[in-house]
Amino acid sequence: MPTRTIISMHENAMEKAVDFLRTEFKSVRTGRASPGLVENLSVDYYGTPSPLKSLATIAAPEPASIVIKPFDPACLKDIEKAIKNSDLSLAPVLDGKMIRLNIPPLSEERRKQIVQQVKQLGEKSKVSIRNIRRDANKQLDDEQKNKTITEDDCKKGKDTIDTLTKKHIEEVDAIVRHKSDEIMTS
Repeated sequence: MPTRTIISMHENAMEKAVDFLRTEFKSVRTGRASPGLVENLSVDYYGTPSPLKSLATIAAPEPASIVIKPFDPACLKDIEKAIKNSDLSLAPVLDGKMIRLNIPPLSEERRKQIVQQVKQLGEKSKVSIRNIRRDANKQLDDEQKNKTITEDDCKKGKDTIDTLTKKHIEEVDAIVRHKSDEIMTS
């Protein structure tokens, strides 16, 4: 396999790790209402676990509340049950054909706990990126051993992979720092 293909393949994997982190951060509470907080919540809809975003319209009309309007009013109780059983510690308020979630302000202690969770998620992403680097370097070594690439190509490929790894880890650090600041200041 050519060096360029190996690098491209592993760079895409690193980008997916960073994108996954961004997606995970959407569901982290910041003290401000965000539809991302509940959109991937699993709701038992007629015996099938379904993400909330496929069952309802989710909006944040005010900074401290989320409104969930189900497409099928019959699943209102299922959505309420899923919210109560989640680890969000929010109390859903049934309001006719929709559910309102009031987002209370976070205490300083709770903010610090959430920042720790954010840092742990960031660290998991960095470990994932480093594992991708390890796999890429192993693949480059195997290609060199099989004589499909030269020693120089292998070294250049490893240098490129290291540069990409550093870039993506810095990106993860920046995302974690931004999310931590957002949690502590909101």
